Amino acid sequence: MFTDQAAIKVRAGRGGDGAIAFHREKYVTAGGPDGGDGGRGGSVYVQADEHLSTLLAFRHQRKFAAEDGAAGGGRGCSGKGGKDLTVRVPLGTLIYDARSGRLIADISGAEPFLLAKGGRGGWGNRRFATSTRQAPRFARAGLPGQELECRLELKLLADAGLIGFPNVGKSSLLSVISAARPKIENYHFTTLQPNLGMVRADDENSFVCADIPGLIEGASEGAGLGHAFLRHIERCRLLIHVVDAAGTEGRDPCEDFDAINAELRAHLPELVEREQVVAANKTDVLEDPERLERLIRHVAPRPVYAISAATTAGVDALVKAVYRRLSVLPPIARFEPEPAPEPVPLSPEDTSVTREDGYWRVEGDWLYALMGNVNFSDYESKMYFDRCLRKHGVFDRMEAAGVRDGDEVFMYGITYEYAK
Repeated sequence: MFTDQAAIKVRAGRGGDGAIAFHREKYVTAGGPDGGDGGRGGSVYVQADEHLSTLLAFRHQRKFAAEDGAAGGGRGCSGKGGKDLTVRVPLGTLIYDARSGRLIADISGAEPFLLAKGGRGGWGNRRFATSTRQAPRFARAGLPGQELECRLELKLLADAGLIGFPNVGKSSLLSVISAARPKIENYHFTTLQPNLGMVRADDENSFVCADIPGLIEGASEGAGLGHAFLRHIERCRLLIHVVDAAGTEGRDPCEDFDAINAELRAHLPELVEREQVVAANKTDVLEDPERLERLIRHVAPRPVYAISAATTAGVDALVKAVYRRLSVLPPIARFEPEPAPEPVPLSPEDTSVTREDGYWRVEGDWLYALMGNVNFSDYESKMYFDRCLRKHGVFDRMEAAGVRDGDEVFMYGITYEYAK
């Protein structure tokens, strides 16, 4: 099954906590603190895999998490860093932030892309030793890794795209000019997914061609299959517009040409300006040569190549002409990621104090980050936390909101009785 859209969640690893330890060794006095740092959390990378052609795997696995860093140890031992995780996607996959819609990356190259960075490991207590504080009994906790909800969208990487109504011979043409073997039958919508083929122009040069299925009138609004696959035309440098020159199904080739271009314009106006060559197919059963002449006049100045995918007549000339045009056209387009918004600095001013069912709830991003670095089982650490709240005016904010001695206060899992 061809799948070109998916939604995933990624989480980088949390950094390991710093250790609280003291050097205790026989015959060594006043060994001092020697708690090691925590290991960094693993990061999540995304890398293109040329062996993948669909996002089907992401229908079965939607959550990806890198390994957390290990906690530090005694004797100054640092914790082991968490293993990085690499998520493999097809070439041409776009990654969007699911919440903001921002384009994060276009995975069109071989280099891995850092999608979510692992958290930094916490400091052990040996880092906090000073001349006046020689035995610190606190350490810093590891920081959480980045978490993202992403939307993946595949837009095929192809030099040329075969477009046209169903049953005009696009799949037959692709099977003739490349080693691709798409399904070929004499009925509409035989092709249910895009097919890629490597086309050799000569012994040394080649280009990638894609068969785009399901384009009919109304495709840009969801008719047929075109609404799902029009996006795959966006990267093509050149379009090969295949028309049934013989009108074997009773349609006029000139009207077919106009209808498909109208759908391209409705989907993305710049597509109709993309360079096109017209492949007038089924000339082996063409009974009225005037049909072909009228098509040539109608699509001018675009070049028309009379071919027959069934007999391969004219196909070689078409391939060589397409390659000549591709050799002077710009490379396949890459989508430019949008810059990430500047992070908002954490401030104690954002701390909120609210009354709920007989107790006070105190919350805020600054407070949450501060509490992540406090060891509440250690007296010295709790005194440090108390000093930070007092220094940054959190206690003043609480009292202004109405908190009084003896009131119950809740802070992110910590409940205590307030005392000024």
